[in-house]
Amino acid sequence: MNLLQHLPGACPDPVAQRLFHGRGHCFPGLETLTLDYLPPALLLTQFGPLSDEQVTALRQQVAQWWQSVSEAPLTLVWQDRSVSPANTELLSGSLPLSHWITEAGLDFEVTLMKGQNHGLFLDMAAGRQWVREHSTDKRVLNLFAYTCGFSLAAKAGGAASVVNLDMSAPSLSQGKRNHARNGLGEGVRYLAHDLFKTFGKLKKLGPYDLVIVDPPSFQQGSFIATKDYPRLLRRLADLVAPGGEALLCLNAPELSLAYLQQQVAECAPELTFVERLANPASFPEQNPDKGLKVLRYQRLSE
Repeated sequence: MNLLQHLPGACPDPVAQRLFHGRGHCFPGLETLTLDYLPPALLLTQFGPLSDEQVTALRQQVAQWWQSVSEAPLTLVWQDRSVSPANTELLSGSLPLSHWITEAGLDFEVTLMKGQNHGLFLDMAAGRQWVREHSTDKRVLNLFAYTCGFSLAAKAGGAASVVNLDMSAPSLSQGKRNHARNGLGEGVRYLAHDLFKTFGKLKKLGPYDLVIVDPPSFQQGSFIATKDYPRLLRRLADLVAPGGEALLCLNAPELSLAYLQQQVAECAPELTFVERLANPASFPEQNPDKGLKVLRYQRLSE
């Protein structure tokens, strides 16, 4: 289990990034590991069981690599997601009391020691960049907003307005802090509601030039893709303005690109497929069908 040979030869740029992505099955023997740089911290995540000897070896490899590329002290956080709930430990160094990271010139708050997800999904960086480049003067609806990463990208790109919806009020509060930190809070709304009980209100606030749908693939009490994506798609066209677009996301290895396209064809025939957005190069996949799927659709003008 040699992680060392796959790490960069120089200190990475001080922006949020994935340094190693084993989950794409491109590196035999390392399929259960990822390593992220969330300055000043490294976050090593295991998604499967490891022996004590393997854990010790990996810690030594990360420490050896860091010492070779940086003079700064090592801050290493280890998250074990092979157990439920996930177990997170700070193994060395110290974290900022208020931890902000940067992506594409925007600041995002992260909380590495709290919960399974820290506040920003790095695999969606290309999606956020696309939204930033295609939001000028648009009315945007951000469903399953989490900490409002898409919303921040939209406002940075000149969106006229953004409505964020998520069941988690704490996540939306973190999103508000993200907007405030970047001076992009004007014209942004936050709705801590259940989507399927809020369609009427969303329709009154719309229609929208861009609707972003980035749900969890399986989260009891919130969203189960195989059951709830079709329910959402049946009503999605009512929210998209004629000529508007929808960005549909699915991060479930067991559900293929064809599955999502078939659901859209059956449940939202008003939408026409445009393209699949490429994932960041730092997330290599042996089988792209198992990776993150971000599909762009358009509602034709009436």
